Amino acid sequence: MSTAFEMNGSMTLIPVIDLLKGRVVRGVRGDRQAYRPIESALCASSDPLTVAKILVDHCAARQLYVADLDALTGGTPQHGLLRELLGALDGIELWVDAGFADADAAASLAAQLAPHSERIVPVFASESLRSRAALEDCCTRFGTAGAVLSLDRREGKRLDPAGCWDAVSLWPQRVIVMTLERVGSGAGPDLETMAALHRVSPGTTFVGAGGVRSSDDLACAHAAGAGAWLVASALHDLQLPRQPR
Repeated sequence: MSTAFEMNGSMTLIPVIDLLKGRVVRGVRGDRQAYRPIESALCASSDPLTVAKILVDHCAARQLYVADLDALTGGTPQHGLLRELLGALDGIELWVDAGFADADAAASLAAQLAPHSERIVPVFASESLRSRAALEDCCTRFGTAGAVLSLDRREGKRLDPAGCWDAVSLWPQRVIVMTLERVGSGAGPDLETMAALHRVSPGTTFVGAGGVRSSDDLACAHAAGAGAWLVASALHDLQLPRQPR
């Protein structure tokens, strides 16, 4: 799969689905224990295939971000559901966050999703990677184009046992800036952190997450250095218009 984003205007939208026990739930401030089945003005359903198809179509997206909350909370990845999504979304790249502690965990999941493995892009989250050595191994095995790194923080504190935030030389081409307390909050995007990271590594494609409420927010995020933004609540609440293809 190409690593290039398909640009819609000045910003690429990457829709998000959070999966818990086979349903789509609404993510709010990263408090995963409190997530409940999605209530959406756009989709009128919490069925993963239905929601995924509507969001991808609404955003004219080439990528879909999938947070597997079963895996992220210590359970087993939802292999069957991920396989169904891949089969239903022809040509769409699935960015999968399943709490990977290392490259082996990501490679194992991808292998179980054959023959669609080439459309799986593992998201290595700074809150989940076990060590700096694990980050280095991910860099070696997946290369700069084969994975996404998520730099996670909550209430101003980095969630980063592996030291990902400061390991700029190990960052892949695409890096998510995940401000967890703003996810589903409607509080506006974290432009300060985005701008600071863009100054550190202007050649990186930064993907923001959390807080977007409007097209104006997206324009401000683009000006701060974001090339794309992960969106969910703003779509379900009809705050972002349908994107042209």
